[in-house]
Amino acid sequence: MTSFKGPLLLVGAMVLFALLDANSKLLAGRYGADQVLLIRYGTLLALLWLLRLLRPGAGGPISTKHPMLHLLRALCMAGSAYGFFLAFREIPLADGYLVYFTAPFFTLLLAALVLQEKNGRAVWLWSAVGFLGVAVAMAPKLSATGPWGAYAWAFLGTLTYAGFLTISRLLRAEQGAARLIFWSSGPLFLAIIPFAWAEWVQPDAWDWIGLIANGLFAGGATLALALAFSIDRAARLAPLEFSALVFALILDAAIWQLWPGGWTLAGAVIVVFACLMSEKAARQTGS
Repeated sequence: MTSFKGPLLLVGAMVLFALLDANSKLLAGRYGADQVLLIRYGTLLALLWLLRLLRPGAGGPISTKHPMLHLLRALCMAGSAYGFFLAFREIPLADGYLVYFTAPFFTLLLAALVLQEKNGRAVWLWSAVGFLGVAVAMAPKLSATGPWGAYAWAFLGTLTYAGFLTISRLLRAEQGAARLIFWSSGPLFLAIIPFAWAEWVQPDAWDWIGLIANGLFAGGATLALALAFSIDRAARLAPLEFSALVFALILDAAIWQLWPGGWTLAGAVIVVFACLMSEKAARQTGS
């Protein structure tokens, strides 16, 4: 029987990314990208240190046979984080999401070119249907009036996100939370200290909670994604990324009382249908 572990981890990651976007939106305008990311990586490193202090060896080994691949994955993580943070400062979420949801196509393309994975026509078809659902949902909110540089940042974030997933698949023999957190967060934490210090704004107690939660959401989503792509193929997982739209709509309604209109609901239905059909096709082909 086909395991559902990979798809469940992928959908769980999309839930955490939706929470991360909502959290970042609440913090937006008060803190710079360097400060937010410094606290994010610092939170993950502190949590890893605490867990290994309480339980030696928690999260698995830190040593690796592929340090350069881990560092390249860290750079992809940083590119994605900075790209979307800087993009959403200047363009609406709807515009940024439409750029982001091209990521499954780049993930499938990189899987074919780098990993030599074979992606059937059904995968591309349901990915296209999923993207259509996103376009339908976002259409009433699209403006395309932001500066071109902001869209370039969103595109950079999308490409590096796909790169992160591809490298995670390459590193599937080196699973483990400790490796991922240490190699992805440690070098970036050290690199951005001077930049974060230069723009530091002292958070109040509530913002400290929000900033630490930002790190936990990002770390949880990253771990879930890396593990999902280490145990399952991009052909099965990439189309499921469109489910992020549904969770974003739920949080918009729950936090900001932004209830979806008819077009948005229609798009969400298309997305859910595409995700279900892509999973059905994957199970039938044994992906």
